[in-house]
Amino acid sequence: MSGLAVAAAPELARAAHLPPLPGDMVLGAPKAPVQFVVYASASCPHCAHWWTTVLPSVRKAFIDTGKVRLVFREFLTPPNEFAAAGFILARRVPGKYFEVLTTIFEKQQAIYDSEHLFEGLEAIGKQYGLTEKQFSDALADPVALKGVNDRFARAMNEQNIEHTPTFFVNGAEYLGDFEFAGLSKAFAAAAAKKG
Repeated sequence: MSGLAVAAAPELARAAHLPPLPGDMVLGAPKAPVQFVVYASASCPHCAHWWTTVLPSVRKAFIDTGKVRLVFREFLTPPNEFAAAGFILARRVPGKYFEVLTTIFEKQQAIYDSEHLFEGLEAIGKQYGLTEKQFSDALADPVALKGVNDRFARAMNEQNIEHTPTFFVNGAEYLGDFEFAGLSKAFAAAAAKKG
C-alpha cells in the first residue's frame, strides 16, 4: 500500500466555518451547539495520547451530554501506510469505527515497538471479527485507499491542515491547551457566543 504524494499546502486563510465533508465520522447530537472538528492521524503518537487520555473525559462531559458534536477527519502522518491502513480497517468493521480507532491508538506504541505494523493492525481486525482474508482484502481495496487519500489531499489543500492533532471549535482553529480544562473553556465560550 502506498500513500498519496501531495504537494505542500498553499498558504491560504482558513475558511470561516467547516461544512460537512465526505468521509466525516461523527459522534454526538446533530444539534449540539458546539461543533468540535478533530483532524488526527492513526499513526501520530500525540494523537494517540490525546485520544486515550483527554477524549474520554471530553466525551463523557460534553459529547455524551449533547453539548458538543465531534467531527473526526482523517489525516496521514508518517508512516502514512500505517495511518491509511488503520483508517481503512476502522471503516471496514460495521458500526465500530470509533471503537476500532480507539483500539489502534491504545495499541499504537506496542505495535511500533514490535516493528510488525500490519500484523498489529491485523490482530486488531481479528479482535473485531475480521478474518485474515477480510483484512487483506480491505487493505487492497482501491476504493477504500482512494477515499483515504482523497480525504488527506482535501485536508491539506482545502483546509490547509499541516499537523496533527488540529482542532476547530465552531469553525475557528483552536490553538489553546489541548487538555480537558482548556477545551472546556473553549466549548463554553463557543456555546455562549452562539447562544
